Amino acid sequence: MYSESDLDAAVAAGKLNVEEAAKFRAFIAAQKTAPAVDEEYVRLLTGFNDIFVSIALVLVLVALGFLAAPTGASGLCVAAASWGLAEYFTRKRRMALPSILLLMFYTVGISSSLIWMIGLNFGTGLALAAGNFVPGEVSGTLLLCPALIGAAAYLHWRRFHVPITPAAGAGGIIFFGMAMLMGLVPGLRPFWSWLLLGSGLGVFALGLRWDISDLARTTRRTDVAFWLHLLAAPLIVHPLFHMLGLLNGGDAGGGRAAAAIGVYLALGVVALLVDRRALLVSALGYVIYALSFVLKHSGVIGSDLSYTALVAGMALLMLSAFWHKAREGLLALAPIGVRQALPPV
Repeated sequence: MYSESDLDAAVAAGKLNVEEAAKFRAFIAAQKTAPAVDEEYVRLLTGFNDIFVSIALVLVLVALGFLAAPTGASGLCVAAASWGLAEYFTRKRRMALPSILLLMFYTVGISSSLIWMIGLNFGTGLALAAGNFVPGEVSGTLLLCPALIGAAAYLHWRRFHVPITPAAGAGGIIFFGMAMLMGLVPGLRPFWSWLLLGSGLGVFALGLRWDISDLARTTRRTDVAFWLHLLAAPLIVHPLFHMLGLLNGGDAGGGRAAAAIGVYLALGVVALLVDRRALLVSALGYVIYALSFVLKHSGVIGSDLSYTALVAGMALLMLSAFWHKAREGLLALAPIGVRQALPPV
């Protein structure tokens, strides 16, 4: 049994060229009656050993963080340990899931260290996500945080080239950038949703840029684009639903339900055009919660999410079954210039 990472390793070692690997992927996809470019491959596992190693890494790094907590340097210790472990499991072993986990621990370690330095806490981040951000002590260090987290992500990318790194770096920059703006310019707090929406659109545009550079989706660039799209969707949907009053306990109504459905349908059209199911999946939780909220307050159903989840799940299954035909129909309506900039059907 051969994985996507095995094919990449064969190409990197010169045993296969890019064209041969692409033909092999196309042949396998043809056996499944789906074009290879439409399968949206994501490299997560090379075998069960990935899961085994990942469990061990989580145990080690979490324990290390707790042991170093009394010194106040737990974040730096976890980040340093994650980097060191990545030298073996990422650079030498090229293990997919452990590499993703090590990158996440590294980013969280750096971020928690920055938060500790400026006197913030993780509760502040949760408050920011809810749109009720109350900044802590604003210091000069806060001005450097977006640059520091971006530099840390860039160094990790240059060393290891883990596909999720650009998305992790973008998420850190957005969080600390929002914190900096809300703390230094209190007048911007009422507009946090617009700022977050703009950030989400920026991440989406960055994902499109990576996608356009690899329309055949045969290189690691497509994995980078996948994670960026996965980050962009909630950054776009959350502020939109908040503006509609569906996430802050506002009065629900049929108009808002229609607007919520319209937002998700629009996102579905975009997902079909760019051939990225990740846009729909990462925003699905918001849609289920918002629709359940609307329906409950409208007296249609009770507080149970089962009905909403059933409807959403059935809709996604139907979309999955007719994904390629729906894409073909949409691309046929798009201008030629747009079609040339999107993955082929």
